[in-house]
Amino acid sequence: MRVRRWIGFFAFCLIAGFARAQQSSSDGIGSIVGVVADAQDALIPGADVQVTGDPGKDRALKTNGVGAFAINDLPTGTTLHITIKAAGFGDWNSDAIVLTPGQMLDLHTIKLIVATTISDVSAATPEKVAVEQVQLAERQRLFGILPNFYVTYDTRFVPMTPKLKLRLAARTATDAATFLGVGFLAGINQASDVAPHYEQGAIGYAKRYGAAYTSTVTDIALGSALFPIIFKQDPRYFYQGTGTKKSRLLHAISAPVITKADNGHWQMNISSLAGDFGSSALTNLYYPQSDRGAGHVFRTGLQITGVRVLNGILQEFVYRKLTTNSGRPHHHH
Repeated sequence: MRVRRWIGFFAFCLIAGFARAQQSSSDGIGSIVGVVADAQDALIPGADVQVTGDPGKDRALKTNGVGAFAINDLPTGTTLHITIKAAGFGDWNSDAIVLTPGQMLDLHTIKLIVATTISDVSAATPEKVAVEQVQLAERQRLFGILPNFYVTYDTRFVPMTPKLKLRLAARTATDAATFLGVGFLAGINQASDVAPHYEQGAIGYAKRYGAAYTSTVTDIALGSALFPIIFKQDPRYFYQGTGTKKSRLLHAISAPVITKADNGHWQMNISSLAGDFGSSALTNLYYPQSDRGAGHVFRTGLQITGVRVLNGILQEFVYRKLTTNSGRPHHHH
């Protein structure tokens, strides 16, 4: 398939070259050639190419079978613009073009970008936008490494389906960086000999690692999937990014306590609090005897919630700059 494409393209270049040779003899006109492709370099046949600014007439044609086009007999010395459109892609507009007599301007490969439905609600169903937001979120990483999936920079609120809540939780719990992070924490806890008080040495570390991973997973499962599904709440942090520092700080600090419900209203964040205290309560099942009990559960729950407050502040003021693939807001043209 690809070979045929290139043969077609080569033949096209010859024709364009021939047109150029023909044309250089006739002064006062020029031509423009180019190839239209998508971001992955797949050629786009049948794209609409339009020239505006030709006082004679506005010219329109389509790209050929290998995505190429040639526009001959264009006036020189006047300002021309080229617009290229193809279904499913955003329009491409050239800068101002002024040809000199006999010039053949080669625009080379013009890459069309897939039309972003995310900036156009009307074109996409809420379900579709929700899936797209989660797909974007799954690419967000701090320093390009640590998962930063539970923050949305999209100002439009679309509720996540139960399936999406489960999917994002599973992606986070099974992410390689989560395993590494847990291992790092278990190592620090072991070195400083804090709760849970397992024995030292390799076996103690293994137990600590298991316990740290279990509590991480149970917190994600309960606070980000199970309870948000039961209470119809959204487990994400909604980046504010605008307004006074004070209003942003209040927004960040209140995140563990107040969240958006699936219906778009703000309400008490039962899911997150129940998740934090629930996963803390579950530690009673696998922590050493000395680290069990109501007091411990309450302390750990508060600690996790405290970490969430800190996380909110970092999300609002620091992480955005450090997060790779954070969907920058789309600007409407």
